[in-house]
Amino acid sequence: MKTIDVIAAALLVVGGLNWGLVGGFHLDLVAALLGAGSVVSRLVYLLVGLAAVYQAMQWKGIQHRWAPARAR
Repeated sequence: MKTIDVIAAALLVVGGLNWGLVGGFHLDLVAALLGAGSVVSRLVYLLVGLAAVYQAMQWKGIQHRWAPARAR
């Protein structure tokens, strides 16, 4: 797995956990830790969004890697 894939996956986990906390407990952990609307928290949100775009662009490659050998 490429380094960028690992970074994107980690950012998506951070984003997913944060959205789970927002939905379940009305707690934005990124904002709570880094300051609501701060430059750093906005950077984290931006990076999570870019990671999602990157993963979406890699969708065909992901399907190919995870497909059974006979389906290729």
